[in-house]
Amino acid sequence: MTEGHGTPKGLPSILFIAVAMLAGCTVGPNYQRPVVKTPDQYYHAPATQPSDTASLGDQKWWDLFKDPQLQSLIRVGLKNNYDVQIAASRILQAQEQVGITRADQFPNIGAGPSFTSERLPGFTFQYFQIGALLSWTPDFWGRYRRATQAARANELAAEWNQREVVSTLVANIATAYFGLRELDLEIGIANQNLASRRESLKLTQTLLNGGATGLLDVRQAEQLVETAAAAIPDTERQIGVQEDLISTLIGDNPHGIERGIPITEQPEPPEVPPGLPSRLLERRPDIQAAEQQLAAATADIGVARAQLFPSVDLTGNGGMASTSLVNLFTGPGSAWNFSAPLTQPIFNAGQLRSNLRLSEAQQQQALLSYRQTIQTAFRQVSDALISYGKYREFDRHQELLTAAAADAARLSDLRYRGGATSYLEVLTSQTNYFSAQLDLARGQLNERLSLVQLYNALGGGWEQ
Repeated sequence: MTEGHGTPKGLPSILFIAVAMLAGCTVGPNYQRPVVKTPDQYYHAPATQPSDTASLGDQKWWDLFKDPQLQSLIRVGLKNNYDVQIAASRILQAQEQVGITRADQFPNIGAGPSFTSERLPGFTFQYFQIGALLSWTPDFWGRYRRATQAARANELAAEWNQREVVSTLVANIATAYFGLRELDLEIGIANQNLASRRESLKLTQTLLNGGATGLLDVRQAEQLVETAAAAIPDTERQIGVQEDLISTLIGDNPHGIERGIPITEQPEPPEVPPGLPSRLLERRPDIQAAEQQLAAATADIGVARAQLFPSVDLTGNGGMASTSLVNLFTGPGSAWNFSAPLTQPIFNAGQLRSNLRLSEAQQQQALLSYRQTIQTAFRQVSDALISYGKYREFDRHQELLTAAAADAARLSDLRYRGGATSYLEVLTSQTNYFSAQLDLARGQLNERLSLVQLYNALGGGWEQ
C-alpha cells in the first residue's frame, strides 16, 4: 500500500488509452437472419384468392369467433390459465437475467469501515480504516456485451413463447367449445330419434295386438329404440369430460359450461385468405422465438471466443486509516491502492477451445431448429388449408345425403303403415338416417376445427 495525499498521480495513462481503444472491440459473429426460401403461395391455397390479400391470421380472435359465450371463455382463460401465467413469469425472469448479465459491464464499488489488530514479537499494532473498493474487468473483447445480447435475445424468445402459449390457448378453448356444442347436437339427435322410435314401437305393438303384424317387427322396432338409447350415456360422458377440459383451460375446477350459439349456426368467414407465405415468418410466435434463440446462440459464440483473449482485472481502493479512531478523519491518513494484472490463458487442457466449439455446435443446432420450425409451419398451414376445403366439400355432400336419408325413412314408414313393406325396410332406413345425422354433425365440427387449426397455423390468436 502506498500512502500519500491526493490522487494517484503515478497511474499510467496508457492503460486508460488501451481501455478506450479496446472497449469497442467485440469478437464473434454478428447475428444476421438466415436466408429462408419461402414459396410464392401456400400449397392447397384456393386458386381464386390472390396471395397478397390480408391473412386470416391477422384477424383478432374476437372477430373470428363471434359466439359471445366462447369469447367470454377465452377472456377468462387468458386471465386465469396457469400456462399463460407461467409464461408471463418466465418473461419476468428473463428481464431480470438481462439486468444481471448487463451489470458485468460496469465497475463494482463498495465502501465500509474496518478494524485491524496485529500482534508481533515485542509490540501490538492496531489501526482503523474507512474506504471504498472498486473492481472492474474492462470488456476488451466484448464478452459481457455478447452475453448481454444473448440475454436480451432470450428475453425476446420468452415474450414470443408467451404469445405462442396465448395463441395455443385460444385455439384449444375454441376447439374444446366447438367439440362441446357438437356433442350437444349429437345428444339432441339421439333424444329426437329415441322419442320417434318409441312412438314407432308403440305403433308396432298395437299392430301386433291387432294381428296386423308379427313379433319380428316388434323386435326390430325395439332394436331401433335401444340403438338410440344406447348412444345417449356415452355422449353424456363425453360432454362431462369436455366440460372438465374447458374448465381446466380457463383456470378453474371442473364445472358446468354455459352454452351459446349451436354448432350449426356458428358464423364462419366468407373466405379464409392465407396471405403471403413470407408473412408467416413474422406472425408465427414459434418461428420468432426460434429465431431469437438462434440469435442468443450466435452471441454465445462471441462469449466463448472472448475467453481465449487476455483480460485485465482492475482493482483499487482508497480511504482513510489511523491507529486511533478519533484521528481517523483528522490525521494525514489517506491511502490508496491500485492494481491492473493482465491474465492470458496459456494451458487449460483445451477447455476453452472445446467451449468455443460447443457454442458453435449449439448455434448450428439452433439454426437447424429455426429452419425446421419454419418447415413445420408451412406444413401445418398446408394441412389446415386442404382440411378446411375438403371438410366443407364433405359437408355439402353430407347435407344432401342426410336429406335423402330423412326422406327415405319417411317413405319407408308410410309404406310400412300402408302394409306395402316389412318393418325391416323401416329398420334399415331409420338406421341410415340416424348415422347420416351423426356424420353430418361431426362433419360440421371438423369444418370448424379445421378453421381453428388454420387460424392458429397462420399465427393468429396472440394479439390482444
